Amino acid sequence: MFNLPLWLIPVLPLAGAAWNGLWGKRYTERAVAAIAVGAVALSFLLSVLAFAGLGGEPRIESYGAWIAAASFQANFNFYLDPLSSVMTLVVTGVGLLIHIYAAGYMTREGGYYRFFAYMNLFVFFMLTLVLAGNYLLLFVGWEGVGLCSYLLIGFYFRKNDAADAGKKAFLVNRIGDFGILIALILLYWTFDSLNFSQILPRAAELPVESDAVGPLTLICLLILMGATGKSAQVPLYVWLPDAMLGPTPVSALIHAATMVTAGVYIIARSGPLYVHAPDAMFAVALVGGVTALYAATIGVVQNDIKRVLAYSTISQIGYMVMACGVAAFSAAIFHLVTHAFFKALLFLGAGSVIHALGGEQDIRKMGGLRRSMPRTYWTFLAACLALSAVWPFSGFFSKDEILWEAYSSPYGGVGLWLLGLLTAGISSFYIFRLFLLTFYGLPKTAADAAPEPAGLEAAHSAYHLHESPPIMTWPLILLGMLSLAGGWMGSPFLFGGSDPWSRFIAPAFQLAVIPGEGAPAHSAQTEHLLMACSLLVSFAGLFLALLLYRWRPALADVLQARFRGAYQVVLNKYFVDEFYRFLFVRPLVIGSSEFLWKGMDMVAIDGTIHRAARRTGRVGDTLRRMQSGNVRSYAGWMVLGAVLLIGFLVMWTV
Repeated sequence: MFNLPLWLIPVLPLAGAAWNGLWGKRYTERAVAAIAVGAVALSFLLSVLAFAGLGGEPRIESYGAWIAAASFQANFNFYLDPLSSVMTLVVTGVGLLIHIYAAGYMTREGGYYRFFAYMNLFVFFMLTLVLAGNYLLLFVGWEGVGLCSYLLIGFYFRKNDAADAGKKAFLVNRIGDFGILIALILLYWTFDSLNFSQILPRAAELPVESDAVGPLTLICLLILMGATGKSAQVPLYVWLPDAMLGPTPVSALIHAATMVTAGVYIIARSGPLYVHAPDAMFAVALVGGVTALYAATIGVVQNDIKRVLAYSTISQIGYMVMACGVAAFSAAIFHLVTHAFFKALLFLGAGSVIHALGGEQDIRKMGGLRRSMPRTYWTFLAACLALSAVWPFSGFFSKDEILWEAYSSPYGGVGLWLLGLLTAGISSFYIFRLFLLTFYGLPKTAADAAPEPAGLEAAHSAYHLHESPPIMTWPLILLGMLSLAGGWMGSPFLFGGSDPWSRFIAPAFQLAVIPGEGAPAHSAQTEHLLMACSLLVSFAGLFLALLLYRWRPALADVLQARFRGAYQVVLNKYFVDEFYRFLFVRPLVIGSSEFLWKGMDMVAIDGTIHRAARRTGRVGDTLRRMQSGNVRSYAGWMVLGAVLLIGFLVMWTV
């Protein structure tokens, strides 16, 4: 029963994508949703069965040679171990809830069958990525999720902004993908294989590259380059905030269950390579830590509800990348799982709010929604507490483990720990700023200035505010339960728990062990102290949000006016988009305009065609003049032609 072939897990969403893409237009929205949701549900069931049947050794299934050229051969292999098993459960489980939610959210949006064909295809490529048994097949899934992100972000293709956002995501990711492609070449050159089962054990036996940039360091840096694109890390993060122009279920799928987790996955999968390349590990930790803090500061002042969550995702993925950089791969994947729960809930909750407000996304124009949308309110609160790492919510366990590893790992230190701690406080502040502005106070667009609750009732009546239908709120409730209880699977020994998470995931990283001495010993009192610091910082962020946006809202305006210069810099995202546009985009556009349009198109192509046309015209004009209508002229031409023909024949025979 547990030995069903692994290829069934990704092929079911692929079949759903093919069915809806080819024939979905003929059927009702209910039938289209049933096919799409059913395909992912069956894939989730098979993922659960595969998880239950997982033994001590990785399960490898080969479906024959895929590419064979000279000595190179790449097989179509699927590889199931604790890491890929967890990833399939996240992709299909959270993806299933997002599909169910989308079945209600996308009603009457247009292109219903096309939307679900793209969503199923997205799940197929992500499952291919995480189940791949070699780097080349992983790269197929890697490119596939990039394609699907382009299709889904630009789903509203008649809107120029959405179409541009899709192109931006596609192009920025191509930069990172170039790094992955070169890394594959170097992997094969170094190990004469691209299979995980051959590369990872051999990498674990190699010496540490501590003196110079060797092949392992170069490979790891190139993989990091790809991860910064796919997982939206500095400097290739700029596509993700603009991706909010796609439908909200797409945002949830990209941020929680699929695309942005791919970079974390490939670094964790390549753990045996990284622990033998300390310089690359330092680069990973630095990129992750800087991204976590940098994106969190931007999220503090954003006013679009989905854009705040987008920068939150960039920051939280930064936590995971930082954990990988200190060899805490188990902690990174643990946070990936808990983040999938509460970030999917935050985006779907935001979609519920946007749905109720007729498309409004500016949190400055929201307020007072807790009474008219109680299920959205309570589930959103659970997600905010989880993101803020408040005990006993799921984010507390995973984020605390990352902070502990950042402090105690040989690759970590006090600096990285402080970076993560500061980010935790800022994260708590910006998410509760969003929460309070959305669910408390009066709707900012209400004309009636009556006090609560009279003002709320008048505003709700005017704007017809209502809770979302059950098909949209049940996924919120289930994700709320996971946001509350999901972290307990990693309950540490410090809390009297057995930490089943670490015991389960450990075999996936048994080769990714830091060579040499282990981590420095720390007492339980030290861990308790660091945990207390983390909780205090989280509560400090929450308290500050309450002070500025609930108890003394005028103070927020005073601070904004006093620090107007700094506020404008952060509000404009440190002008990074403008800098990139000036440094890269504009020269490329001007260069392509001069070379491709004026040089190639106008001069080479159009010029050649126009010259040929002019010459043809002149020849035709000459021939036209020969048609004079004069019989003697025609006779003369005939004689001339005969003479030329006879002369040619004489010359030919001689």
